[in-house]
Amino acid sequence: MKAVVQRVSHASVTVENQTVGEITGGLLVLLGAAQGDTPAQAELLAAKIAKLRVFTDNAGKMNLSVLDISGNVLVVSQFTLCADIRKGNRPAFTSAAPPAVAQDLVDYFCNCLKKEGVTNVQTGEFGAHMHVKLLNDGPVTIIMDTDIWA
Repeated sequence: MKAVVQRVSHASVTVENQTVGEITGGLLVLLGAAQGDTPAQAELLAAKIAKLRVFTDNAGKMNLSVLDISGNVLVVSQFTLCADIRKGNRPAFTSAAPPAVAQDLVDYFCNCLKKEGVTNVQTGEFGAHMHVKLLNDGPVTIIMDTDIWA
């Protein structure tokens, strides 16, 4: 699984001009599920993100996690993170997990975040054309890929 994690002051996702997910103070997670990704990878990624120390403490150091600040997480499924651009200029998405598999993994990932203790997990709408708004705080952006942790 691949994730782009951004520390945000606020973030929201809309579908057809309707807000479907919105947070203040936390993390925006753009999440891609590739063919062969497993629930174990979703568990590992959720645990890592929940404990990722990217929020500043009283000394101004990035030393606190979203759990420590009682922050929120907005998860937006994004199969385009699985793009292959090695040939030509048009991305290929053949390595992305099939929609039904990807949706199950995204849902499982969100449940894993909750099990880790994140009390407010919001989501976009799987498979929909979404508009994501965010105010990146820092900016702090971390790219994560479970394939490189193996």
